[in-house]
Amino acid sequence: MSTIASPLPAAPALRQAEPPVPPPIARTGRARTVATGVALGAVGFACLVGIWAAIAAWKPAVPDPGATLDQLRELLRDPFHDGAGNDKGIAIQLRGTLGRVFKGFGLAALVGVPLGLLIGAWRPAFRAANPVIQLLRPVSPLAWYPIWLTIFAGPGGAAPKAAVWTIFITSLWPTVINTAAGASSVPVDQRNVSQVFRFGRLAYLRHILVPHALPSIVTGLRLSMGIAWMVIVAVEMLSGGVGIGFFVWDSYNAFNLAKVICAIGIIGGVGLLLDSAFLRLGKVVAP
Repeated sequence: MSTIASPLPAAPALRQAEPPVPPPIARTGRARTVATGVALGAVGFACLVGIWAAIAAWKPAVPDPGATLDQLRELLRDPFHDGAGNDKGIAIQLRGTLGRVFKGFGLAALVGVPLGLLIGAWRPAFRAANPVIQLLRPVSPLAWYPIWLTIFAGPGGAAPKAAVWTIFITSLWPTVINTAAGASSVPVDQRNVSQVFRFGRLAYLRHILVPHALPSIVTGLRLSMGIAWMVIVAVEMLSGGVGIGFFVWDSYNAFNLAKVICAIGIIGGVGLLLDSAFLRLGKVVAP
């Protein structure tokens, strides 16, 4: 009697191996990193306050941290106070300064970005503009102020206009130089692609040149804003009127160093916010 062979058991179905899933970042680790950063920052500020207190104890003319904090509370109690003459609140002083800075910086951006793209993309323009840039770039910002003051002399007040154009000429160069560096570093492969697809000048500018140079443009704008914010304080000391720089000089002439130190802290805080905004913008355009 013949036996029928039993069928072989079916082979188990092969399952495709799934890629390993990275473990999620522990929230505790992230919170610990933030806490460590805050703690180290607090240590740094504590050291700064300690040095400040030691200097104040050595030189009684320098106000100590407690007296300066009281003065800061007084300034912030009515920041929009608008009295006669130079009797203005700290917010009004800061608003006048920011207005001049943004005007000069905006003009520098409008001129510097197109000029930098032209210099970086076209060799003859670089050869023509580079000697002029290298000649004017090292000039001290305050050396430009009398020139603009003379140009805008006449009715309507020359000092505010001169301050804006001093900001413009001193914050122009970082934007031009960084934009030109980004425009000149377009890879050869991208240029070849533009030739294969027969891009016109506008298409090349829109799809190749500007996207590649955008991180360098933002870096240049960030440097220009930092320079503009530093220069405006010195310029306003000369120009007078409403502004945080004039507030510093006027407080010094009134022998109120506590106000001077408060203004220094406000200048530093606003400068930190402006720099952080451009740093965040740089991360957006070049993640």
